[in-house]
Amino acid sequence: MEKNKEVKDMSIYEASDFWDEHDFSEFNDVVEVKDMKFSLSKKKYIGIDIGVYNKVRKEAQRLRKTEGMLIGEWLKEKMSNVKG
Repeated sequence: MEKNKEVKDMSIYEASDFWDEHDFSEFNDVVEVKDMKFSLSKKKYIGIDIGVYNKVRKEAQRLRKTEGMLIGEWLKEKMSNVKG
């Protein structure tokens, strides 16, 4: 019989408690990642009017994107025409 592979989302605290009580060796299909490379991009957060944000949020939901992704796309599109 195959085990249920459904994964439950955990908070950081639940995950911490879980790994305090368990070890990787208990799971045959889990491999510890020892070397990972990634790069961080700098971001700047700004405030916007709540009414504007609510419109952006609704449009992002309709397009199935995050608000940040949508705003970033719109700004890149707008700024592509700006010299500087």
